[in-house]
Amino acid sequence: MSALVAIGAIEGAFGVHGELRVKSFTADPEAITAYGPLLDADGAVVLTPHALRPIKGGFALSAPEVQTREQADALRNTLLHVPRERLPAPEEDEFYHVDLIGCRVQTPSGDALGNVRAVHDFGAGDLLEIVASGRPSVFLPLTKAVIPTIDLAARRIIAIPPDEDE
Repeated sequence: MSALVAIGAIEGAFGVHGELRVKSFTADPEAITAYGPLLDADGAVVLTPHALRPIKGGFALSAPEVQTREQADALRNTLLHVPRERLPAPEEDEFYHVDLIGCRVQTPSGDALGNVRAVHDFGAGDLLEIVASGRPSVFLPLTKAVIPTIDLAARRIIAIPPDEDE
C-alpha cells in the first residue's frame, strides 16, 4: 500500500494575494489542514497550511510557501498528500481510494472483469472505474450490493455487475 495518501488537490489561485483554491478529499473537508504539511507525490513539502476558509466549490488556503497569484497558479492540478501514518485507520468497510486502485476485479464465479483504474464521485456516490485490455472502462457503484467483497490483502474485489439487459 502506498506510503502517501492524496487528501486534496490545488485547483488554482484564489484572489490576488497567493491564496490557493483547494479541493479536499477528506471525509470532513475542513480536516485537510489537520495532518500537517501537505506533500507532493514524491514526498516533498508543497504547503504548510496556515489558514483555511470555505469558498464556493472548495476552500481558500494560505501557506507561507505561496505569496503571489503566479506561484499559486503554478501549483494548479497538484495533488496534496500526507503520510499514511498521519491518517486514522479506516473503519470496517471503509477504504482509502488509493488502496483500491490496481486491485483485480472478478465475478463471484471467478471471471475476470479487469483492474480498478480509479475511484470517482460524480455526485451520486463512489464509482469504481474498471479497465480490461482491449475494452472500454466500466463503472460500478461502490455499494455492498454490487461490490460485496474487498480483500485488500489479496488485492482482489468481487463484483456483481448489473445485467446488461436491464
